[in-house]
Amino acid sequence: MARTIVMIHGMMGGGWYWEKYRSYFEAKGYSCVTPTLRFHDVDFKTPPNPELGTTSLLDYAQDLAQEIEKLDERPILMGHSMGGLLAQILGSRGLAEALVLLTPATPAGINILRPTVIRTFWSAQRQWGFWRKPFRLPFSAVTYSMLQLFTPEEQKDLYARFVYESGRAATEIGYWFFDRGKASRVNESKISCPILVIAGAQDRITPHPAVRKVADKYRAVSTYMVFAHHSHWVVSEPGWEEVAEYVGNWLSDVQRVDS
Repeated sequence: MARTIVMIHGMMGGGWYWEKYRSYFEAKGYSCVTPTLRFHDVDFKTPPNPELGTTSLLDYAQDLAQEIEKLDERPILMGHSMGGLLAQILGSRGLAEALVLLTPATPAGINILRPTVIRTFWSAQRQWGFWRKPFRLPFSAVTYSMLQLFTPEEQKDLYARFVYESGRAATEIGYWFFDRGKASRVNESKISCPILVIAGAQDRITPHPAVRKVADKYRAVSTYMVFAHHSHWVVSEPGWEEVAEYVGNWLSDVQRVDS
């Protein structure tokens, strides 16, 4: 099993939010790479790059593929939220030794449009042309759907680091049935590496029934686990160590099977 983990962040985030996971897995001997997606390495107060709104999932995936191909070994891909979907796309290209999908966004064919998801993205979708514009969810939407387990002060600190996201990428995920390019489509027959799929029972933006369908899509090679006391932000919310430990044990088990 590879000893390099590429940690892929999700919407409005950056490589910064893997700090706790990076420290945890580096202490276990892994080399961790935490790239920041195109147009995300900015301060949220900075106006977004005009090209961000039309940036596709496939643009993000291509940037990541180029970075992965520079590595000395095929890595473990660990993705959170939209990063989990990007990990699936890259896994279908044969670029992963294993996939760890933490509360992942769903690929084409799985309906994610639950009431809580619609409520989360409602402010962005009210703008005509949202599918080609940068957007940043309001504080109330983020604390409702992703950060509800943090204290009010922690919520403010985290939200202050959130940046603008691509309307096109969000549309390719949520409205995949309208996307002629099928950017979020993943051919499960192309993935033969082991996959761990993690869900949070209190997650409102990637609800656990939808995440379970992600695991079912790859049932030949997947392991599924739902954590009752967790929400979406499993990478650093209270009790994150519980999830990280489970992931670490799973990777160790997979490594023993391969050796």
